[in-house]
Amino acid sequence: MTGQQTSTGPAGAAQHPMFEKVARVGQAASGVVHLLIAYVVIQVAFGDPASADQSGALRELAAQPGGRIVLWVLAVTLTALALWRLVEAAVGKRSEVEQPSALDRVKTLGVAVAYLALALTAFQFARGSGKSSSEQNAGISARLMQSGGGKFLLVAAGLVIIGIGSYHVYKGAAKKFLDDLHRGRLPRYAEPLGVVGYVAKGLAIAGAGVLVLVATFTADPSKATGLDGALKTLGTAPFGQFLLVAAGLGIAAYGVYCFVLARYGKM
Repeated sequence: MTGQQTSTGPAGAAQHPMFEKVARVGQAASGVVHLLIAYVVIQVAFGDPASADQSGALRELAAQPGGRIVLWVLAVTLTALALWRLVEAAVGKRSEVEQPSALDRVKTLGVAVAYLALALTAFQFARGSGKSSSEQNAGISARLMQSGGGKFLLVAAGLVIIGIGSYHVYKGAAKKFLDDLHRGRLPRYAEPLGVVGYVAKGLAIAGAGVLVLVATFTADPSKATGLDGALKTLGTAPFGQFLLVAAGLGIAAYGVYCFVLARYGKM
């Protein structure tokens, strides 16, 4: 048989141009969510008590006219993006000849899980059953703190979250995100957006991990509130309002970078 053999199964489905287009829309959907988070964070900086995380952003969207419809679109496209990442973790990127390393597969799998979680949250708010991430995190932490094994899991989770955040900071500062893009035709603003966005998001994620550790060692589940708690804790620091606005602008930069990734990302 001549010519390239067509793959079958999930890997073959991921090679379909339409699936790629939906996955790219998913990248843009992620950008929308991050821009909403940035908007909520800046609102919190000026005294709004909303949740400064995905749940707060999606609740804000659900309250707008037509917001539920947009949430359904976000849920579907983010799910497609997660499935794309799952296939990528299994067989590698279509645009790369070499097979990914074990570490690359694990990182891609982690990204897929994050997108699935975000898609599920969007789905819940689209149905009208969404809940605050902070309340859910505190409730889970309270149950885990009741046993030694649960505390061990919380410490492990906190360290993993800090590791993820630190990797985001490294990826931004070292400009490793450029490896995800077709460099030959990038707009000039892509690089500074990626640097600022990855560093800002990484610091916020690492802060959430630190709060998980603090909550575990102080036996206070209310402190294990994820991204929302990390950003609001930042707001209580000296010059907290300024720092929150800066964090919001940094997350907004990552949101805009997601649109760059949707257009120029290697798939």
